[in-house]
Amino acid sequence: MNSPRSLEFAPPDVPLREDVRRLGTLVGDMLAEQVSPEFLAHVERVRTTAIARRQSGEPPQSLAGLLDGQSPAQAESLIRAFSTYFQVVNIAERVHRIRRRRDYQRAGSARPQPDGLHDALARLKAQGVSLEELAGWLPRIDVEPVFTAHPTEAVRRALLEKEQLMVASLINGLDGTRTPGELATDTARFRMALTSAWQTADSSPVRPGVEDEREHVGFYLIEVLYRVIPVLYETLESAITEVYGAVPEVTARLPRVLRFGTWVGGDMDGNPNVDARTVTATLDAQRRAILTRYLKELRQLTTLLSQSSSIIGVSSEVSARVEQYRALLPDAAKKSRPRHGDMPYRLLNDLMRARLHATLEDRPEGYASPEELAHDIELILRSLEANRGIHAGWFAVRRLAWRVRTFGFHLARLDVRQESSVHARAVAAALGDADWEQRGAVERAALLGPYASGDAVLPASAEEGNERLDAVFKALADARTRHGTDALGTYIISMAHSRADVLTVLALARRGGLIDDAGQVPLDIAPLFETIDDLGHGTDVLRDLLADPVYRTHLAARGNVQMVMLGYSDSGKDGGIAASRWGLQRAQVDLVEAAQELGIRLTFFHGRGGSIIRGGGKTTRALEAAPRGSVDGRLRVTEQGEVIHRKYGIRALALRSLEQSVGAVLLSSLRPRPPEPREARWREIMALVAEESTLAYRAFVQSPRFMDYFRSATPIDVIERMTLGSRPSRRLGQDAALGNLRAIPWVFAWSQARAVIPGWYGVGTGLQAAVDAHGEDALREMARDWPFFKTFLDDVSMVLAKGDLSIAEMYSKMAGELHGAFFPKVQQEHAATVRWVLALNGNDWLLQHDQRLALSIRLRNPYIDPISVMQADLLKRWRDSDRQDDALLHALVASINGVSQGVQNTG
Repeated sequence: MNSPRSLEFAPPDVPLREDVRRLGTLVGDMLAEQVSPEFLAHVERVRTTAIARRQSGEPPQSLAGLLDGQSPAQAESLIRAFSTYFQVVNIAERVHRIRRRRDYQRAGSARPQPDGLHDALARLKAQGVSLEELAGWLPRIDVEPVFTAHPTEAVRRALLEKEQLMVASLINGLDGTRTPGELATDTARFRMALTSAWQTADSSPVRPGVEDEREHVGFYLIEVLYRVIPVLYETLESAITEVYGAVPEVTARLPRVLRFGTWVGGDMDGNPNVDARTVTATLDAQRRAILTRYLKELRQLTTLLSQSSSIIGVSSEVSARVEQYRALLPDAAKKSRPRHGDMPYRLLNDLMRARLHATLEDRPEGYASPEELAHDIELILRSLEANRGIHAGWFAVRRLAWRVRTFGFHLARLDVRQESSVHARAVAAALGDADWEQRGAVERAALLGPYASGDAVLPASAEEGNERLDAVFKALADARTRHGTDALGTYIISMAHSRADVLTVLALARRGGLIDDAGQVPLDIAPLFETIDDLGHGTDVLRDLLADPVYRTHLAARGNVQMVMLGYSDSGKDGGIAASRWGLQRAQVDLVEAAQELGIRLTFFHGRGGSIIRGGGKTTRALEAAPRGSVDGRLRVTEQGEVIHRKYGIRALALRSLEQSVGAVLLSSLRPRPPEPREARWREIMALVAEESTLAYRAFVQSPRFMDYFRSATPIDVIERMTLGSRPSRRLGQDAALGNLRAIPWVFAWSQARAVIPGWYGVGTGLQAAVDAHGEDALREMARDWPFFKTFLDDVSMVLAKGDLSIAEMYSKMAGELHGAFFPKVQQEHAATVRWVLALNGNDWLLQHDQRLALSIRLRNPYIDPISVMQADLLKRWRDSDRQDDALLHALVASINGVSQGVQNTG
């Protein structure tokens, strides 16, 4: 049996059930008002029919009589109605997570919330970690979420703001102290935001530009994360104090453990809309955003820091800084109000804001660096601390100090990414060498050496690719001068295959003028290994790269810290999920060993997506399953698509997500899993699973006419026309072959069709081969005792549970004769995968180990299924119109947004 007959809410989750019912009633009232009572009745008929269909096991076509043949406008209204139900269920679940968090907080240290900082430190102490060992590790902790512009559930800014209003109205009632009148007001506010959202289009008819993506990511950085960063440090401080006792020498000056990065404006790979102009514009916009926020916070502090020198002491350093700034900023000093003359903190605050304004306007009297601003804040903190000001503004000022240390003047570090072949073509044009790309990697590396070292300068070229790259490196050089070294992240080379690809970037950077005073290129360069073959050869590439004297000199100037990016998306598309997961695990093991042998420190940058297929999932479980030594204090990971919204859309949940990441890094770094003597054998077995799984997966996706089947059995043709992001679904100038299709639309299309093939196909074959060779007991042992294998099986189980083969068959039949050629293989492999996942986990049904998630999926299915049935009908009619009916396309886009909200992690 693949699913239980019934699932009940656990006692702690009963309030969630009540919220879902209450909010569902509000949605119904809103639909009756905004459309009609008859429309609401129709929605209810469809919903109850969908529930009955699930319970009886009937095929999804049983819903067709209620749903097929509607006008595009009718279909879109019905889709949006069900999507609105998803929205309130999603909101209810997020608020319930906050409710559970508060329950843990009320319980205190006796019952810390699992995976939080208090729990992590308690576990470390129980494992023998002393305060001294913890204090020694804290400066090495570096957690860096990197936001990318890969949306598969792009929520408009206007809708994000309305969602926050809805969440706030629910959070108000969590403590149980609201009066009946206040509760009525909360309900009215929720309904107002809900109705306003209904009257707002889900997506813009215009494809977003880079500036729109920047604004989208900026919402989370400025409106959410800016607020919660100080609370994270206060929570860490509290956790240390509660677990280890009052230790002010450790908690008083906690080091920075967290920062943020972004790809928006710097990810050139396959995106002609990103170039030197977007690099400059992004860094400038981020600078304006964060400085404006500091100005606002400083103004708020003026009302708090009103201490009079006639009543309380103020340090001489503060007074001296006031006089210094009066000389530096005479115009601002003249504006000081005489009645504030006995308020030195307020006087300094006024002058600090004047200096920040000068920084915004690039005037010479502005702050030269965030460290100068941080120093001024530190003067105030020390003075308050020395003059009984801990409870008279010190905590508020310290919050600003944490923000400045985290965000600097740049907000988030900007990475730049480009594909290796773009660099190679530029060098070929510069050298006038038509055979450059056909030369071997060793020969190219030897020829590049003088240009990478600075002994020679790569010739200039008027070819467009060269001019574009020169402009990018010049923009990075200018940005380093204007915004500081912390503003620049890493230069990532997609499809990196050899040291020649890395040396090429060094040579191009030197030609573009990115050189520091010591004659070195001040840029971290990370090869991205993203196919199964590249992951397998990654260690050889690293060894070869570090054997190159030119690169070793460069790396020494960068502190002998090398970053390697691991691609989850393309490896999954290339070889299937089993080969991808094992290739990534094996690559990390081998790369760590090589780095230790060669005397460098390695940082892994995990290119995870939103779906399980593209590396999504819980950070804590991923780090528990990571190889020993692969974390070593650092976690750099991409956050993209619906993951950003789910993890960082609400302040309390953003704080929880950051806590989990920092706690998991501490646990994995200070007390990694002990060596496991059985792991050598387990690796041998997993290698067989991956090998046989890949053979099955590739045999399927490389079959003759497979791409015809894919394009017929999924809504990929709709996805390619959607205005989700600024980047095309495949690289420009390339055909629609699987190798040229980006991983996001590949996974997104299969998720929409509810087959989710990239997330499980081949796994059953691989597990069967391993059982045949090593016995079922050996794999059961792996599932019980090896976190990597257990996480792998659990993730596949989740993908299978979210899919629906009966709906996938409905889509498959659109492929005509190809349905008979391909779908029986899907059914056979699906059955094998489900059988072995259940058997090895010892379960009777999927997600038996995670009943809360199983119930969450059960709540949504009656609303997703009707949208899928309508999508299939609309898709057939749109294709029959030769894809010319824009009204049908508009309704189809609404259906894709609806399924995305229901399934939640689709791409």
